[in-house]
Amino acid sequence: MERETTPSQSEWMIMEVLWANETSMTAKEVIKKMQEKSDMSSRMVRVLLNRLWRKGVLSYTVDEHDLRVYHYSVQKSKEECQKEKSQKFVDSYFESSRKNAMAALLQSAKLTEEQFQELEEILEQCKEKDKK
Repeated sequence: MERETTPSQSEWMIMEVLWANETSMTAKEVIKKMQEKSDMSSRMVRVLLNRLWRKGVLSYTVDEHDLRVYHYSVQKSKEECQKEKSQKFVDSYFESSRKNAMAALLQSAKLTEEQFQELEEILEQCKEKDKK
């Protein structure tokens, strides 16, 4: 079985904190931010940070003044993770058919005229990109 490399739902919450910060953060800093957003325990935050490191989504350095303190840095952008998650979703539920996945999402959505126009623009941009 293939090793998972994308954040789970709980891990995604932690990544949102790190992506928003744009610099490395200690576990203690991440815990503080998470406790403002959820009731996740500090132990669980540390477990999830470790999982994210093992997945290659985060890296860390050890503080030169205190070897017990780790500074976590983002290794995969939000866009990279979204792209990987999207592809795994399409592979899992739509037999790798992007067309079928998009059709199912569009057919189940209630979109405004403005949103339809935005989607048409996105499709045009994709067509242009593929021509190059």
